Amino acid sequence: MRIAWAGGGRGRAAAGIGAVMLGGALTACSGSDGAGSAAPPSAAGGAEKPSTPASHPFTGGRAGLDNPVLAVKIENTRAALPQTGVRSADIVYVEQVEGGETRLMAVYSSRLPARVGPVRSARISDLHILSQLGRPAFAFSGVQSKMKKYIKQAPLYDISQDNGGRAYFRAGPKPIPYNLYANPKTLLKEAPKAEGPRDIGFRFGPAPEGGKPTSTFTARWPSTRMSFTWSAKQKRWLSAHNGRTNTAAEGGVLGGQTVVIQYAETTRSEFHDFLGNYTPLIKTTGTGRAVVLRDGKAYDTTWSRPSEDKGTTFTTADGKPMTFAQGQVWVVLLNNGKPRIP
Repeated sequence: MRIAWAGGGRGRAAAGIGAVMLGGALTACSGSDGAGSAAPPSAAGGAEKPSTPASHPFTGGRAGLDNPVLAVKIENTRAALPQTGVRSADIVYVEQVEGGETRLMAVYSSRLPARVGPVRSARISDLHILSQLGRPAFAFSGVQSKMKKYIKQAPLYDISQDNGGRAYFRAGPKPIPYNLYANPKTLLKEAPKAEGPRDIGFRFGPAPEGGKPTSTFTARWPSTRMSFTWSAKQKRWLSAHNGRTNTAAEGGVLGGQTVVIQYAETTRSEFHDFLGNYTPLIKTTGTGRAVVLRDGKAYDTTWSRPSEDKGTTFTTADGKPMTFAQGQVWVVLLNNGKPRIP
């Protein structure tokens, strides 16, 4: 079954005139090779701009309540390490890509780093995740040609390397494509109407009762792994990449005050890389299991996201909201246990 798209984008922002919002369900398509795909959400008109929140909905803090939202796609393989600017992100999404590796999508609002990177290409799952943010600015190096129509129709401001002009530059000793960086402040000048933060379902506050004392959690994908170890001294989870400390280019170790391990159905999309490896499609609507790490404990929770334009909530076993620790949040997306994509 193929999805018929109406409307289209104009300029860097998708105008979305006549576009159809998917209503939260990732409708599967099929081709002659049996690969499934799902069209991302289209821009929908008439949405009212949210009012300024009392605290930042991404971090629970007070900084940057009116700042625009910027998402940046960042490489996450050994060749790209150490990464730049990830420490300043409000939210860091970890997504599986081709070949069982991962890539990051860092979301900024409360503060901006001087530079960020290495900036890499976007994936179809990014568009499904970003739709809950309203109309953010999205920075990436590019996409394959058949995905461009989805970028144009998505509710975001396209400030990719094609549109970002002087915000992008190459620097350092790493070879292409691992040496592309961007200046976030300059990026946002290319998207002056990018929306500010809105409620995406996160709740911040004192830790709930219960939880299992946990010192380390390891997330595994077919070709890589990341671990998060609790530091009582720093009051955050410090990350490692394939057993090596995940040091930031600015110094220190990457990691957040809260780490969400979100299990989601992961299937093949219609896209693949030049080697023929299929791009995973991560279904982030619906419900599923999650483990939330905070304050040296692990909490079994349930995640729920009713539709593409809604946020993701997390609840404990007794049905109460799972509260996050104030600060940076990592959302690590893992296969929900069903057979892995080939």
